[in-house]
Amino acid sequence: MKKKLVSVLLTAAMGATLLAGCGEGAADSVSEEEVQQAVEEVAATVEEAAKEEATEVTDYGTGEIKIWVADNVVDFTNSELAKFQEAHPEFAGYTYTVEAVGEGDAAGNMITDVEAGADIYAFAQDQIARLVTAGALEVVEDSNAEAVKAENDAGAVGAATVGGTLYAYPLTSDNGYFLYYDKSVVKDPSTLEGIIADCEAAGKNFYFEINSGWYQTAFFFGTGAELTYETDDQGNFTKCNSTYASDKGVEALKKIAEVASSKSFQNGSSISNATNVGAIVDGTWDAQAAKDLFGDNYACAKLPTFTCSNGETHQMSGFGGFKLLGVKPQEDDLKLAVCDALAAFLSSEEVQLDRYNAVGWGPSNLKAQQSDAVKSDEALSALAEQLQYTIPQGQYPGDYWSLATSLGDSVISGEITKDSSDDVFKKALEDFQATCESYAK
Repeated sequence: MKKKLVSVLLTAAMGATLLAGCGEGAADSVSEEEVQQAVEEVAATVEEAAKEEATEVTDYGTGEIKIWVADNVVDFTNSELAKFQEAHPEFAGYTYTVEAVGEGDAAGNMITDVEAGADIYAFAQDQIARLVTAGALEVVEDSNAEAVKAENDAGAVGAATVGGTLYAYPLTSDNGYFLYYDKSVVKDPSTLEGIIADCEAAGKNFYFEINSGWYQTAFFFGTGAELTYETDDQGNFTKCNSTYASDKGVEALKKIAEVASSKSFQNGSSISNATNVGAIVDGTWDAQAAKDLFGDNYACAKLPTFTCSNGETHQMSGFGGFKLLGVKPQEDDLKLAVCDALAAFLSSEEVQLDRYNAVGWGPSNLKAQQSDAVKSDEALSALAEQLQYTIPQGQYPGDYWSLATSLGDSVISGEITKDSSDDVFKKALEDFQATCESYAK
């Protein structure tokens, strides 16, 4: 209504101006002073109406918004919600309910019944393709999408993106693995060969879990080999994309066998179960145990580079894990606007940093990562650097993990060694790849 009024007033002002500029007949009936006064009065009225419109609060209606988060951040989320409500009186017609549903369960619950699911929910990034296919995720609103891409690290943005479209708000960049080491033993953590040589010289152990499908990918993805799956909206695996049975895969498996041949090598990834440790590839969940073990010699770094038998050097890669926040599609555009605003707030720099301080979740927001509190967290800093080289973990069949264990076990048992022929390496990987592909048929 106000826009229409402003339009009418502007038209009147223009008409008065034109009248003043007409011929002598017009000038006889309306003096120039009267026209000028009318123009000024109309201009003042237009300005006042514009000010009122600019300060007018949109009526977003009423509604209920259901939010799913992990149990350990329910209280935190309720506390942040109070801040959001105070800052946004225009959303006063809405009530909010926070329920404890873990990131690992949220996607399955949403896909089972999208309509009954949460309006806003946190989920693990490996579920995003299923959620998009099932119609359980609204595309991130354009202005919010620009902010998300500019303000969060590349790994998290990639994890929230499907087919070039952003479907979720990053919450964390804190699930992955990197290097813990004793800096009195390892002088330079930048190369795998140097780390192993230092551990051997000091009579210390180097731990890496080569029979884990999660850690194993550090070598395969590092050389450029691929292994991903595509699924339908029911979560059925429809296609396997794998290049493990290739020269890149062979080089990776050869390097795994070479590492296993070192007298310092121990298979494992839990520092709490490790002994005589010089270095170990592990995650943030074991940071305190690493600090307790290494004491003043505690240090962290991204994963090192490694050099293959063909002379090529690669950065160790692997899987990265991220927590994301999704918004369910809404029939009511006003409610959707409220959900978008809340999701943007809960994933903002301020809230990510508050969440780190409250429960230790590593931020994906670039400025939050540069805060003194986060930068002083050596484990998170090392992981943040490593995640730039990783691939967001998608969905994998349960049998894949068992198969990957068997591949690593064939190295640990000596069935495959660093001295095995290329034919042996190639045959092992051809069998592995064929089996992986069979899971999607």
